[in-house]
Amino acid sequence: MKMLNRSAMTVKLTQAFVDWINNLEDGSEPLTLADVNEEATVYLVPEIEDEDQLNDMVQEFWLNILENELKSWEDNEASWPELTFEQFEQFIELSPAVMVFDLDYENSLKSASIDDLEDSAQ
Repeated sequence: MKMLNRSAMTVKLTQAFVDWINNLEDGSEPLTLADVNEEATVYLVPEIEDEDQLNDMVQEFWLNILENELKSWEDNEASWPELTFEQFEQFIELSPAVMVFDLDYENSLKSASIDDLEDSAQ
């Protein structure tokens, strides 16, 4: 087991986010809070040791997280709500994890920019 020099933030969506998704008018069956939170998104961040550092990380990364979560449901940014910290707090629930461990002994960690992944998919 390897301890990573990262902390993590797990994202769960709120009912306000679900309401926004359901108002996109794509004609599909309305989703529930349980539906959208069946799978959580985890964001690795620099190591956090206390509440102040956690607050600093949220202030630094809230826009990246909000944009990524919105984009996972709707590519058309014109359909997005205003990107404010208040909107982030209404749409996103964060659960921090201070220590992160890698239990995979066989495969080393790899990284790729999300932009690179999107470009290769096109």
